[in-house]
Amino acid sequence: MAETSYAMDQIVVTGTLKESFVKVSPVKVEVITSAFLRKTPTNNIMEIIETVNGVQKQINCGVCGTSDIHINGMEGPYSLILIDGMPIMSSLSTVYGLNGIPTSLIKQIEIIKGPSSTLYGTEAVAGVINIITNNPKDISKLEIASYWSSHQEKNIDISWSPKWKKVDMLFSANLFEMENFMDDNKDGFADEVISERVSLFNKWSFHRKSGKVFEVTGKYYLEDRFGGVEAWNKDYRGSDSIYGESIYTDRWELTSRYKFNSKENVVLLSSFNYHHQDSYYGDSDYEAKQNTFFSQLLWHKNIGLRHQLTTGLSYKYDGYDDNTPATEKINETHTPGVFIQDEMAISDQWKILTGIRWDQHVEHGAIFAPRINLKWTPSDNTSLRWNTGTGFRVVHLFTEDHAALTGARDVVIAEELKPEESINFNFNFHHWFQKNGHNTSIDFDLFYTHFSNKIVPDYDSNPSKIFYRNLEGYSISRGASFQLNHSFSVPMNFSFGGTFLDVYSMNGTVKENELFAPEFSGVFSLGYEWPIQRIKIDYTGRITGPMHLPSYAEEFSKAETSPWYTLQHLKIEKGFSNQLSAYIGVRNLFDYTQGSPLIDPGAGSDGKESWNAGFSPNFDTAYVFGPTRGRRYILGLTWRL
Repeated sequence: MAETSYAMDQIVVTGTLKESFVKVSPVKVEVITSAFLRKTPTNNIMEIIETVNGVQKQINCGVCGTSDIHINGMEGPYSLILIDGMPIMSSLSTVYGLNGIPTSLIKQIEIIKGPSSTLYGTEAVAGVINIITNNPKDISKLEIASYWSSHQEKNIDISWSPKWKKVDMLFSANLFEMENFMDDNKDGFADEVISERVSLFNKWSFHRKSGKVFEVTGKYYLEDRFGGVEAWNKDYRGSDSIYGESIYTDRWELTSRYKFNSKENVVLLSSFNYHHQDSYYGDSDYEAKQNTFFSQLLWHKNIGLRHQLTTGLSYKYDGYDDNTPATEKINETHTPGVFIQDEMAISDQWKILTGIRWDQHVEHGAIFAPRINLKWTPSDNTSLRWNTGTGFRVVHLFTEDHAALTGARDVVIAEELKPEESINFNFNFHHWFQKNGHNTSIDFDLFYTHFSNKIVPDYDSNPSKIFYRNLEGYSISRGASFQLNHSFSVPMNFSFGGTFLDVYSMNGTVKENELFAPEFSGVFSLGYEWPIQRIKIDYTGRITGPMHLPSYAEEFSKAETSPWYTLQHLKIEKGFSNQLSAYIGVRNLFDYTQGSPLIDPGAGSDGKESWNAGFSPNFDTAYVFGPTRGRRYILGLTWRL
C-alpha cells in the first residue's frame, strides 16, 4: 500500500486498547505512518496534521498563534489527544503544548473519527488522536537532524539510544528558534510568532525475564513565545503602551506502562503532567496551572465462544487554577471510572463490539457512556463498519476559547453553564484490491453528531462583548468523506481525499452556521522514488473551501465567507549513504496568504505602529481562516549512526 495512511498490515491499539491489525479491527483506525510524517518538509505536528483528510489545524489567534485540531468540523476541545494511549494533554496544554511534540519522536499517529468515550472518557466526542512515540530498540544509536528555513527558523533534533543488556533507552532533545520579525501584510504585527522552545524526551524500556512490558517515559517542554508589534520587548510585558502577547510555557510529563507477571493479561497505565502558563495578552494577565494524574488498570481476557473481553478501572485527578474571575479557588476534580467492553465474532463475517463506561463526576454525578460497533466483512477485500456512542463534556472556558483572553471584548458568562452532551453516529465502507502489482484502497464515511447544551460564544449581540451561554436548541455536525490510496508497481504512490461538512446550530427557529468549518476540504499526496540514486520526491497539499467567518461592526467589516485556497508543499530528499541524507523543501508553494487576520489593529498604512496599536476597543484577533505567512524554503540534513 501507499505510504500514507490506513496500511492494512499496520498494528494499532487505539480502537480497542489491545493490539490489532487495521484490517480486522471492528473500529476504523487511520494510521499516519512515520513514512507519511516525513513527506512534508517540517517537524511540527500541527503543520503535518493538516494534510490528513477530515482533520484541520485551526489558528485561533492571529497574534500569538494558538491553534487546535478540528476533526470533522468539531472544535479542538472535542478531540481527545493521547500520547502512548494516555490522556495527558490537558485542556490547558492543548492550547500551546502540541507544538512541543517533534515528529522525530513519533512512530505513528492513530486517528479515530467518532466517539470513543467508553475507553478514554466521555470527552472523546469528535474522536481520538493517539500519538505513539518511538520504541528505543527501533531507533539508531545516534541520530542528528536539523533544518533551516528562509524565514530564519532553526531546528535541531538529537536522539541517542544505547542498547544495554537489561534496558533500552531513548533520549531525545529538540531545540527550535524563530526570531525573525516579518510583517508582509503591513498591519504592524508579526505575521509569525517569535519563539524559542526546548523539548526533552526520555524513555526507558526494561528487559524482564518474563518478556512482559515495563516502560517509563519522561518529557519536559519549555517555550517562550511572542506575537505583537516590532517595538515590543520584555520590558513592556504587561504594559499598556506597546502591544504584545507574551506566553511562557513550562510543562512536565511522566508516564509508565507495566504488564503484570501473571497468567492473566493485566496492564497498569499511569501518567502525570504539570502545566504552567504565564502569559500577558497586552496588559491582561493570565496565569494558569494544571496538574493531571491518570491511571488505568486493564484486563484482557478471551472467554471463549468468540468473545474477547476488555475491562478496567480508571482514576483521573485534575487540579486547575488560574487568576480569572471564573476561578475563585483551585478547581479539583476526582473522577473514578469503570468500563467493560466485549468484542464478539458472531460469525466469520460479522463482529460486534459493545461497551459501557461509568464515571463518577464530583459535580455532575454518575455519567454513563455506551458504545456499539458493528463490522461486516462480506469478502476479504471489503468491510463495512457502524459506530455509535455518547459524549459528555465539562468546558474549561478560558483554556478552550482563546477569544475570551485576547482582543478587547469583555467576557460575559450570561448563565450557569451546563455540561455539553452529544450522541454520534458513524458509517465506514472500505474496499481494497490488488492487480498487476498495483494496490488500491477506497474509503467512504458518513458521520452525524447531535449536541445538546452546547456552549456557544455570541459575538453579534454587542460588538464590545462576548456572551457565553448554553444553546437553547441543538447543534449538528454532519458530513461525508472519501479517501483513495494507490501504490503503483513502480516506487510511486498517490492518495487523495475529501470531506464535505454541514455544521450548524439551531437556536429556536434560527439556523446559525458554525464558524471556521469549511464546506469542503481535500488533501492529496504524490510520492516517487529512485532507489538506486536514493532520491525521493514528495508533493503534498490541501484544498480548503469556503467557511463562515466572524462578523464585525460596519466600519471594521470583512468578508464573512472565506475564499477557496490551496496550500501545497514539495520535498526532495537525497540519501548519500546509509548514514547521511539531506533534503530541500518548499512550503506554501504558491505563496498564498489571507492578508491581515486582525480587526482594527491600530497600525498605519505604512505598517508602523500607531499610538493605540492593539489597544483599540474594537481590536480582535480571531479572523484567521488561512496562512498568514507565505512561501518558505527549507534545507534539512540528517545523520545516523
